[in-house]
Amino acid sequence: MKINFVDSVHPVLSERLTVAGHTCEDLSEYDGDALLAQLHDSEGLVVRSRLVIDEAVLNHAPKLRFIARAGAGMENIHQAVCTARNIRLYNSPEGNRDSVAEHALGMLLALMNHLPKADREVRRGIWDRIANSGNELCGGTVGIVGFGQMGTAFAQRLNGFGVKVLAHDKYRKGFANAHVEEVTREELLERSDVVSLHLPLTPETEHYADAAFFNALGRSAWFINTARGPLVDTAALLDAIDAGKVRGACLDVLEFEERSLRGLQGSAPNPVQQRLYACDKVLLSPHVAGITAESYFKLANVLADKILRDIADGRL
Repeated sequence: MKINFVDSVHPVLSERLTVAGHTCEDLSEYDGDALLAQLHDSEGLVVRSRLVIDEAVLNHAPKLRFIARAGAGMENIHQAVCTARNIRLYNSPEGNRDSVAEHALGMLLALMNHLPKADREVRRGIWDRIANSGNELCGGTVGIVGFGQMGTAFAQRLNGFGVKVLAHDKYRKGFANAHVEEVTREELLERSDVVSLHLPLTPETEHYADAAFFNALGRSAWFINTARGPLVDTAALLDAIDAGKVRGACLDVLEFEERSLRGLQGSAPNPVQQRLYACDKVLLSPHVAGITAESYFKLANVLADKILRDIADGRL
């Protein structure tokens, strides 16, 4: 099988596919029409985020049998068109669920305990113990919206912190266990001290966290988004912070990101971005929750497992 790598991933994937007798070709240096011209004999594509795979792109790959995304989100792939063409789709949320969960927890603890602010102040000779005293997770309630790979891993990391964990997933039921209570979205927002989003980006979930979402909070809560930026209406979040509905927010992703996830849109911040950057109750990171040395390997290795298993079973 001829498999083209549109993006760079850990070499374990190409190594394992090559050992199994398949031909792997790196297209990560190609762009635009030059890239599309290379797809004419592709039977498999390995991608990350730089290419939106729509019907126009698929028309350049008439032999395509599968697309594998090294990551969790599939918003850059038009799944309905792929289904109609019998193109199998793979992703690998198992590969970076641990890094996302740990990053979310790290951001939350840092924000609750003013660690970035305290670090900056101490370096300037400011020794303010009172203003930099923090809050404890212990005894609180953490609400997880979306209980797939990422949400489940985050819940696991919370074990030992002495918190009650609530979870809501519109498409999954019956996942409650000794540590997690399954609830409605309304109940989760009413009862949670911390709310963390772990949803895919779809037309249904864009601006999922809007003004109505934040107004439904039953208490002033901490908010986390390590999934996709457009899940959150940033202006509504900032309004909620100003109104005291949200105590602070951890954002690894922004709705102002380019679709390729490689940077921010535009050459200068828009007014909402400027307001966001000026807010000292928000902790930001550049969409790196799922990127660690360990996840780089696991994302590719998980794809190798899935692809080779389906080939062996005759499904591909």
